[in-house]
Amino acid sequence: MRRYESVFIADPEATEEQRDALFTRVRELIPQQGGYLVEFDEWGNQKMAYEVRRKRRGHYVRLDYCGMGPLVDELERFFRIDDRVMKYLTVLLDVDVAAIQQQQADAEAAREKAAAGAEGEAEAVEIETETETETETPSEPTESTTETRASEEEA
Repeated sequence: MRRYESVFIADPEATEEQRDALFTRVRELIPQQGGYLVEFDEWGNQKMAYEVRRKRRGHYVRLDYCGMGPLVDELERFFRIDDRVMKYLTVLLDVDVAAIQQQQADAEAAREKAAAGAEGEAEAVEIETETETETETPSEPTESTTETRASEEEA
């Protein structure tokens, strides 16, 4: 599997239901083609650098996914056919897919652990605060520092 990033610009004049239907179809298409959706990042309506289909604004969406060549071909075919998609761009990223899946599983486990142990974290913070507030007694000067001071005074 390879990791890809696709950015597409949807028609900003499409209704919320039309846009949701488009996004749902894209989200369904990736697993159907044997891919794995890492992130679906919706940027919202943004001003474009130049007019596309006589429009100066577009609804930007970034997809981060893993899959093979046929998945990218099918996604781009869908983008070409659907009138709600004005522009698209797909880039191949150089990343280890297994590491991404492991990282996401670890993050999910950490979220579950954090939700379950919210009280334990509060107690740990209190203990850390008590440790930081304890003061240390200053140590007595050693012979070497006393000798250094004496030699500085002579000079």
